[in-house]
Amino acid sequence: MPIDSLDVRLLDLLAAEPRVGVLEASRRLHVARGTVQARLDKLQRTGVIQDLAPQIDPSALGFPVTAFLSLEIAQHQGRDAVVSHLTGIPEVIEAHTVTGGTDILVRLVARDNTDLQRVIDLVVSDESVLRTSTVISLTQEIAYRTGPLVHAAARG
Repeated sequence: MPIDSLDVRLLDLLAAEPRVGVLEASRRLHVARGTVQARLDKLQRTGVIQDLAPQIDPSALGFPVTAFLSLEIAQHQGRDAVVSHLTGIPEVIEAHTVTGGTDILVRLVARDNTDLQRVIDLVVSDESVLRTSTVISLTQEIAYRTGPLVHAAARG
């Protein structure tokens, strides 16, 4: 979806101050309140803004260990059963079907390395999971971000 400079400015403002209201956003952006609301509605309707929920830090909840698991799964059963199994594990915070030597890439969190082993054991308890490879994140060098992408999209 094409976005313009007003969309970029609005998205930048929301990223910096997620709790800013429509009226305050309109004041800061020097546009009418209805314009801001219409832009927000459009950005939500088209899926550019997917969620207005707060961004949660697993570390602050007591889960400072982040790991990535590459799963190889039994192809004859498909991925739906494995995805359903993964959905039932609270520490699994993201999963992607991927190309290459593995089938599903999973991001999960744990309280410590012993807890990580417990979570991995839960993941591999599904009979469709044939093999896994685990890497533990030491530090997060670049946090999830979309700001630079928004600016690039506006430039075309």
